[in-house]
Amino acid sequence: MIGSVHALPPNVLACLERSAESLREAIVADEVPDRYACAHVAALRAASALIAARARPGRPGRRQLNAWVLLCQVAPELEEWASLFAAGASKRAAVEAGSSRAVSAREADDLVREADRFLAVVERALGLLPHGPH
Repeated sequence: MIGSVHALPPNVLACLERSAESLREAIVADEVPDRYACAHVAALRAASALIAARARPGRPGRRQLNAWVLLCQVAPELEEWASLFAAGASKRAAVEAGSSRAVSAREADDLVREADRFLAVVERALGLLPHGPH
């Protein structure tokens, strides 16, 4: 993560670092469900970084929106990414609830690759040089 990191708020940088940590955990995970869940969390944390950087405080009393809906609001150009990861939320919930059959090895590996690519997209959107491939 090289670039104008000093111009970004600490909470944005923390989200990016946590995203990278989750991605590393996904890559080294031995179990397919763990790989999938960690990759999904990595994407969620990357989205959180961009939301934190771009979102403006809303009116009090507004209903809560999920991260993927918020991402579409602050970065409409990333709608396809938001749709991809929103579609995987129920599978992540299933594996976190203990299902070992909710995802295949291929789905987990694909999600790891997509989370890695998404983190790089978010880093570029924040004016940073993207991380190298994990």
